[in-house]
Amino acid sequence: MDFLHNYTFIYYIFVVAFSFLITSFAIPSILHVARSRHLYDDLGHFRKEHDHGIPRLGGVAIFVGFTITSLLFCMTNKSLPTNYILTACIILFSMGIKDDLSGVNSSTKFLIQFIVCCILVILGDIRITSMYGVFGVNDLSYFLSIALSILAILLIVNAFNLIDGVDGLAATTGIVANGAFVALFIYIHKYELAGVSLAMVGAILGFLRFNITPAKIFMGDTGSLLIGLITAVMALKFIEVNRSINGSSPEIYSVPALTFAILMGPIFDTIRVFILRIINGISPFIADRNHIHHRMLRLGFNHLQTTLVLTSINIACIGMVLLLRNYSNSILIILIVAIYLVFNGTITFFLRSKERESFAADRLTYKKVNS
Repeated sequence: MDFLHNYTFIYYIFVVAFSFLITSFAIPSILHVARSRHLYDDLGHFRKEHDHGIPRLGGVAIFVGFTITSLLFCMTNKSLPTNYILTACIILFSMGIKDDLSGVNSSTKFLIQFIVCCILVILGDIRITSMYGVFGVNDLSYFLSIALSILAILLIVNAFNLIDGVDGLAATTGIVANGAFVALFIYIHKYELAGVSLAMVGAILGFLRFNITPAKIFMGDTGSLLIGLITAVMALKFIEVNRSINGSSPEIYSVPALTFAILMGPIFDTIRVFILRIINGISPFIADRNHIHHRMLRLGFNHLQTTLVLTSINIACIGMVLLLRNYSNSILIILIVAIYLVFNGTITFFLRSKERESFAADRLTYKKVNS
């Protein structure tokens, strides 16, 4: 352990490289098996953007790279219940791979996710106990802490699952989120938590080189659920450990706003589409093509451009919170929400303008044909 503290930089580089290499070496074998067994994405589904079969088992490689690296090299102590985290990962992995191969209905998926959340929150004690005074809320009661923590994990896990709609978006978002947590954990001297986030970053990087347009493989539910789970755990641990370092006051007072900025991209899109589906009288779990990335594609952006724009907004919000860290968490959270609302409103404006122009062009063509 002393060696790791003395050579932390080398240790972190090694963790990322090892996880990256395992994932990178695993994917060609997965591609070979998928092609020989014809395990391709469902081309007939109305939400698919590709015109040829692509395997969606990249999450298997991410899982292998992350778990092996975590078990071999990540530091553990009482603040990191590795047994419960890995148990939760294995359960979600099992469900995810079944979903990728043959499908799982939404009620079964929700039940399994809820069980996983209970394992982490109740048995693993990974939960939020304070809101840092956000909107006047400070310490939480035990039962409210459990309820809020379970809800947060469910939201984040499903948010990452739902943004996996264009090449590289979920992977890049996972890298930005976990990379941000790495820097923050190092800042508050929680090196064991930084190691877990780094193992995930390395695993995603190993996958991303095969997922950037034109994608050779998708991560599927196996990958997106795993990334969402680890990101959610790191988010809750960051909020909690920051407030109790050495029994003193928090190292970073803007922790809730900072965590919100890190995760706001997938969370905002998920809440937005759920609200719209409920308003339209349909189940919030019925898939559609109304996600922000789908709307950007309709505007003419390609997969890479969509990923870069959404990632840039994510990074900009993180930078804004760090720059304005002396403001209250409530004000910073309102600013973050305002940025995403303005961005979504801008997309809506240009989409409607494009639809009006298309309608006008069709009418003009119709008149010429009939004149």
